[in-house]
Parts: sequence; C-alpha cells; structure tokens
Amino acid sequence: MSLEKQKKTIFHIDVNSAFLSWEAVYRIHHLGGKEDLREQISAVGGDIALRHGIILAKSVPAKKYGIKTGETILEAQRKYPNLILVPPNYSLYERCSQAFMDILKEYSPAVEPYSIDEAFVDMTGTRKLWGEPREAAQKMREQIHRELGFTVNIGISENKLLAKMASDFKKPNRVHTLWKKEIPSKMWPLPVRDLFFVGRATERKLRALGIYTIGELARTDPGLLKSHLKKHGEVIWAFANGKDVSLVQPNPPEQKGYGNSTTIAFDVTDPSTARLVLLGLAETVGARLRADRVQAGGISVGIKSYDLQYASHQMTLENATNMTGEIHHYACCLFEQLWDGRPIRHLGIHTSRIKEQMPVRQLDLFSFKNYEKVQRADVMVDHIRRRYGIDAVQRAAFLGNNRRIDHMSGGISREKRTVDYSRVKIG
Repeated sequence: MSLEKQKKTIFHIDVNSAFLSWEAVYRIHHLGGKEDLREQISAVGGDIALRHGIILAKSVPAKKYGIKTGETILEAQRKYPNLILVPPNYSLYERCSQAFMDILKEYSPAVEPYSIDEAFVDMTGTRKLWGEPREAAQKMREQIHRELGFTVNIGISENKLLAKMASDFKKPNRVHTLWKKEIPSKMWPLPVRDLFFVGRATERKLRALGIYTIGELARTDPGLLKSHLKKHGEVIWAFANGKDVSLVQPNPPEQKGYGNSTTIAFDVTDPSTARLVLLGLAETVGARLRADRVQAGGISVGIKSYDLQYASHQMTLENATNMTGEIHHYACCLFEQLWDGRPIRHLGIHTSRIKEQMPVRQLDLFSFKNYEKVQRADVMVDHIRRRYGIDAVQRAAFLGNNRRIDHMSGGISREKRTVDYSRVKIG
C-alpha cells in the first residue's frame, strides 16, 4: 500500500446550532410544525425563574442581531425584544446525538464523541470504502441531513486540532480541509482568538506582546511565550504550527472524579434545606459511582452564594465509599465547616481519588453500622430506578418539601429533560 493511502485522515464533525436545529427538526417532522426555527430570529434558552436564564443556541438570523450563546436571556431580548425563545429539551437532544453518532460509526469504528453535538472520526485507511476524504465527508454530511434532517460542518486534516479548526471555517453545512500544507494560507491569517485554547485572557496577553494573528504566534520564539504564559505558551505555539499528537479515542478514559451540582430555584437560607439539596446530589453521585463499580476516597463541596461568590472545601476519607448515605454525611460535614450563612444559589458535590470497588471494608471499632446491608439496599434502589424510573423510589425526607427540591438533583435538571409541547406554540 502506498504512503499516500496510509496518510492519517481525521474528520471533525460539528452539528450546526445543535439544540436549535434538533428542536426545529422535531417540531417540523414529528409535531407538524410549518415554520422552521432555523430561519427565524430564535434561540433555545433556560427558564429565568429557575436560574437557568442563558442562551444555549441561536439561529443564524438571531446572530445577525448580535445575540450570542452564553449571554443571559435579558441581554438577548434587549438586542431583539421579539426574540422567539424555546425551552431546552435535553431528552430530545440526547436521542438526536445518539442517532448522529450512530451514523458516524457506519463510516469508521474509531469515533470519539467530543461533546453532545460534535465528534472526531479517524478515517485513515477508508479510501477504498468511501473514496477520497472530501468525497467521504460529503457522503457523511448528506446522509446526516437526509436521514436526520439537520446539517453539520466537517473539517478534514491529518490531526484532531487542524480538523477542529477546519470545521469552524465558514458555516453552515460545509466541508473544509486544513492539511498541514494549507496552514499558511488558511489558518495563519486568522485572528489569534480563533485558535483552539486561546481564550480572552490569553488573547489580551498575546496582544500585549504584539501578537494579533495565528501566523504571528506561530513565528514567535516559544521561549518568549513560555516566559509570559508558562506551559500554556508552549502549547498554543505548537497548535499555531499545526502540531498535535493526540489520537482519536473511541473508548473514553477512566473518570478521575464524579460530581454533580445544581442551581437552586430560590435562595437557600437554612441549613436543613441545604442538607436536603446535598442529599439529592449524593443520590445521583452515589448511583454513578456504583454503576461504574468504583468508590471515592475524597470528597469536596462547593457553594455559590446569591452574589455569585464561590467557595469549596474538601477532605480525604478513611474508607473509600460509593454509598449514598456516607457521601451525604461527609458532604454535610464539609458544608457546616464551609457555609458562612449567606443565601445559597448553587451547591455541588465532587468526589475524587477514584478506585475500583473493594469487596471488603476496614472495620471501625466505634461504628456498628452494617455496611454490607446498606450497600445492598443502595444497589436494590438503583435497580428499581433503572427499571421503573427515577421516581419509583425516593427518600421520605423529600415528600414534604412540595417538590421544591428534586430528590435526584444536579446535572441536567428535570425541567430541561422534558417539554410539554401541548403548551408550546409550534407554528
């Protein structure tokens, strides 16, 4: 086989305005809608009353009014008061994402999901199956649009970095190449902020050094960059020169930590309510640890107050655990040490020092708790929830809180997972 046929070929596939596109396709093809959200001045955004009031995705027409992903709904509505705002439906988005990934796997077994709406695919050695890279990408793009109804951008190169850069070129519904020989003409003229890993703070530091384009960064002495930006300077210099040795990983690496957090719909001002929120978080974190048959040897709690000030505290456990009750107990201990009495907006639990689940546990002479019995009870509850739904079993502590606190808190909140379309104007 010739060297040309062995040439490394990586695709980066990115769904155009994913949440909005998936919402638009669902409304047209499944709910009988006549108007396409992608052609209107529209956006997907959270509920202001529930503290999730940001823009998650916007249409191309909305972009023309300066509406940006990540800004608050109030900021977006100031720019265009008649903005069509639709609620997020993560359950729908997860199904769309899975269907999208399934099509990618038809072209290569080496598919690495990078987020819910983008992935890398190693297409090396597939020319006899799908043709030249650009031809294969066009087939992939057309199949996704034909079968699923939404569009994607596809970037093609020898490595993941350049493929991702290429997919960010002109949108939507395009295929772009960025081979190493094309770097000087296609990538170096771009502003330095367009380079992967260059945020606003880094851009300011580079501008202070007189570096405005990716090409200027690529030609800068890496020693100078390291002296001003430390290790990060070396990384972005390599990226500016198209250097990336990371591989497409179909199997995700082992998790180094498990955590969950929630933005509460009201300011929490009493410790009993805070402990209830932590219990809901412990339920979800413990279930994930048990599902992966691992235990945590460290735990931390984070608090964000009403004025957005953040603080956290952590501890190392004598015995690694994945039991909900223990995670909650230690989280409450940390909370009591950390909380200064200010109203709470956001709470989180994070576990670390992850290790394989041990069949035995070191005994504590001063504790008479039957750990084996507690572990079996947790596993039984997990099984019931998987089979009959997460609401099939819940602790009595949550029954009297008028559903203000979800008994399985954190992550993608319940109101984002389902939408009552009978109350939504479809158009």
